Amino acid sequence: MSGGRRFAPRAWIRAIHRDLGYLAVGLTFVYALSGMAVNHLADWDPNFQNLQRTHELGPLAGDGDAALAGTVLSRLGITDKPRETYREGEGLEILFDHRTLHVDTRTGRVVEEEQKPRFLLRAANWLHLNRGKKAWTYAADSYAVGLLILATSGLFMIPGRKGLFGRGLVFVALGVALPVLYVTLARGP
Repeated sequence: MSGGRRFAPRAWIRAIHRDLGYLAVGLTFVYALSGMAVNHLADWDPNFQNLQRTHELGPLAGDGDAALAGTVLSRLGITDKPRETYREGEGLEILFDHRTLHVDTRTGRVVEEEQKPRFLLRAANWLHLNRGKKAWTYAADSYAVGLLILATSGLFMIPGRKGLFGRGLVFVALGVALPVLYVTLARGP
């Protein structure tokens, strides 16, 4: 008989569970925060902060829309070049990538609407919704497989009454019952 150690499956399961869990923490934060954000799209825009400001410029003069737009931009101190400028009734619309100026040419009132990206949350949503496709699909699938391994290994980490064949089975049953019950009550697909 050799003096080596005996194979201990539970120790291996714990080690794999621990290390895979550490690896999954960052992605779990990204997916959890983004998931909560996109679940509430009707309540807010998780990708952009929408701002609106009003400016009173007084009388505006200029020959043509381009000249009027130049006057407005100059008075507001905006140096960016607009993507588009066009007439909307008595008003003038000046469009940028994430900003629009609605100009009342008679009064000189300018309503500025702007979208500022929510840096971290926008990036998390981009990843969560797989806007990057290709390579990120493999990363997301690997993460999903990792979560399956974490869930499965977690089932066998604790022996006895507090483990899977004790109170653990009750919690597993509740975890399975929750989505089944919701789909049933909501008359889902």
